[in-house]
Amino acid sequence: MDRPPHTNRALSNVFLSQGIYFVIAGIWPIINMESFILATGPKQDTWLVEMVGLLSISIGLTFLVASLRNAPLPIVLGYTVAVSFLVMDVIYVTSGVIPRVYLLDAAIQLIFLTAVSIFILRKPR
Repeated sequence: MDRPPHTNRALSNVFLSQGIYFVIAGIWPIINMESFILATGPKQDTWLVEMVGLLSISIGLTFLVASLRNAPLPIVLGYTVAVSFLVMDVIYVTSGVIPRVYLLDAAIQLIFLTAVSIFILRKPR
C-alpha cells in the first residue's frame, strides 16, 4: 500500500516517538502532581500545569494516531508545538523562572525538529 504524501516509515516513527513522549509528559502531572513538582520545581497554578498536560496528551494522541494509521502526518502541528516548547523552555530557564531540568525537554524538542527536518528535506531515491 502506498503511503500518503509527506509520510514515510522513518518520519512516522519520529512522530510515534514524539507522541509517546507527549502523552507520558502530559499524564505525569495529572496522575502525580507531587512527583512532578519535586522534579520540576514549585508551581503557583497547578490547574495551568494540568491544562498543559491535557494539551500535551491531546497533541501526543494526534501524533500516535496519525503514525499508527499511516495517515498524513501533522507536520505543521509537529513543528509549531516543538518550537513553542523549545522556545519557552530556553527563555524561562535562562531568565531563572524555571529550573534547568526543563532544558531536557528543550533538547528532546530540538531532536524532534532536527529529525523531522532531515526526513522532509531528504530527497527520495
